[in-house]
Amino acid sequence: MELGSPKHLGRNWNDVASLFSRNHECLFFQLSHLTQHFLVAALKLLSTIMELGLPLFPGIKFPTSRNTVLARSSPNNLSQFSSNASSSTSISVKPPTKTVPGKPEADVVVIGSGIGGLCCAGLLARYNQDVLVLESHDLPGGAAHSFEIKGYKFDSGPSLFSGFQSRGPQANPLAQVLDALGESIPCAKYDSWMVYIPEAEFLSRIGPTEFLKDLEKHASRNAVQEWKKLLEAILPLSAAAMALPPLSIRGDLGVISTAAARYAPSLLKSFVEMGPQGAFGAPKLLRPFSEIMDSLELRDPFIRNWVDLLAFLLAGVKSNGILSAEMVYMFAEWYKPGCTLEYPLNGSGAIIDALVRGIQKFGGRISLGSHVEKIIVENGKATGVKLKGGQFIRAKMAIVSNASMWDTLNLLPKDKLPKSYIDRVKTTPQCESFMHLHLGFDAEDVREDLGIHHIVVNEWERGVDADQNVVLISVPSVLSPNLAPPGKHVLHAYTPGTEPFELWEGLDRRSAEYKKLKAERSEVMWKAVERALGSGFNRDKCEVKLVGTPLTHQRFLRRNRGTYGPAIQAGQGTFPGHSTPIPQLYCCGDSTFPGIGVPAVAASGAIVANSLVSVSQHSQLLDAIGI
Repeated sequence: MELGSPKHLGRNWNDVASLFSRNHECLFFQLSHLTQHFLVAALKLLSTIMELGLPLFPGIKFPTSRNTVLARSSPNNLSQFSSNASSSTSISVKPPTKTVPGKPEADVVVIGSGIGGLCCAGLLARYNQDVLVLESHDLPGGAAHSFEIKGYKFDSGPSLFSGFQSRGPQANPLAQVLDALGESIPCAKYDSWMVYIPEAEFLSRIGPTEFLKDLEKHASRNAVQEWKKLLEAILPLSAAAMALPPLSIRGDLGVISTAAARYAPSLLKSFVEMGPQGAFGAPKLLRPFSEIMDSLELRDPFIRNWVDLLAFLLAGVKSNGILSAEMVYMFAEWYKPGCTLEYPLNGSGAIIDALVRGIQKFGGRISLGSHVEKIIVENGKATGVKLKGGQFIRAKMAIVSNASMWDTLNLLPKDKLPKSYIDRVKTTPQCESFMHLHLGFDAEDVREDLGIHHIVVNEWERGVDADQNVVLISVPSVLSPNLAPPGKHVLHAYTPGTEPFELWEGLDRRSAEYKKLKAERSEVMWKAVERALGSGFNRDKCEVKLVGTPLTHQRFLRRNRGTYGPAIQAGQGTFPGHSTPIPQLYCCGDSTFPGIGVPAVAASGAIVANSLVSVSQHSQLLDAIGI
């Protein structure tokens, strides 16, 4: 049966999914937590399952006993758990092969090497499963891969992170996966980003009091008062968004042990810490954040616009489409004393390198240039995949697709699928695509106080989700100079999921029409870059100039219509679960619960991996990483 929407369980699963903070990547904030109320809904779901006698992961027979879980407490004692583990955590990445290494079979075959797929594969390898990752591209990482041109190393996607150094139950799920694999990522820390909005240009710092200073300078006295009123109302709710680690979740009845019973004390404590105001306001966490603002009668245009911007950066929707749980946790994290943002010193590729090291360390395999053409279904079950060259790879236990829901559908035989499943996938709305601008240039003529991150909003009236209206700029060589040649900078600018695919559909990438449209649609990014870098910047002097379009996304990332995930708004739908109508076929990534973004896809991969092993192994892993 399908975890996402089985007939008898749909209502309860929707409760669970709507209660779980979707953990999308905020460009500046990394969320990693469930709300307290998830537990109540999860138990309600599990109770229904037990009453009906229905499995959540059909087709999987769990062994009654397994080898001791391979997990660690600290980097120094890693090797004691496994002969496959190195005593050093600085293992170099062996280049993944472009032919399937070893035998053409595995316990679990993972399609795609995005962060979700790599997290799933890494944990499965850690759990002592034979896992093989098949990647169509010649580089691992999916939308988070890095690429190098003329000595400039570019991020292809996410470049704003935090939480890599966090540990414990409230840590970023990606950090928890890396911890389980005995890997870490050196990061530079910072606490500010440049903002260019219609009212002003200013350096916005995170922290408990800094934004009030910005409001006093650039907004009205009423805006200051409304901001204080908003914080006073929502911060008591934050305890409900911090109590249950997503790595404790699995897709079967074992979740009672790994989540419900294990974290009951912390859940009760969080409820007490919320106090009367938080307790009575807790149901608001399940509603769009705009409803909280409306209930507080917040009407100042600056505050409404600013919150819309934060929501859009966090989840790709405005405040009327984002769960309050997400925003409440973000506010609590952003305005706590001592908070910082982080950037990997070797770019986003450092994340991928660490995950690849972890997979290989525990015997997992990764094959590049291995394009999956079909998922093979035999006797009603997914049993393997067929590669573009015709090779068959058998999956003895399960197949996990890290592709989007639409691309996964295209790999399956339609006559083996229920029409309801096909219709649901085809009618799920998609987020728009991206325009990208990658530049390599001389640092000498640009402003010396150049920061790493810049955001430009051209007009509030059009809305932050309007195309050509918001541009995000990252200059990571400010913090990680090794990403560019000496005396140079590397830059990535993009329009964040607002570029309509329809403008590009059907165009020949070699045509004059395509080149003309690229020049026209990239101009908004060029102007934003010139505004951020100052008058000393000259676009004509750039040593590297690359423009990416939705067709680039579609081609290189294998993304249906160049999208970056489902456009599902709070109160109007929930992200699908991880199983499918085909037994032994599961999904992870941004098309599945909990949703879009680095922490979310890491959590989704972990949930699938946890569900494919015994409760004992899962529990031992949680013990080993201290959550």
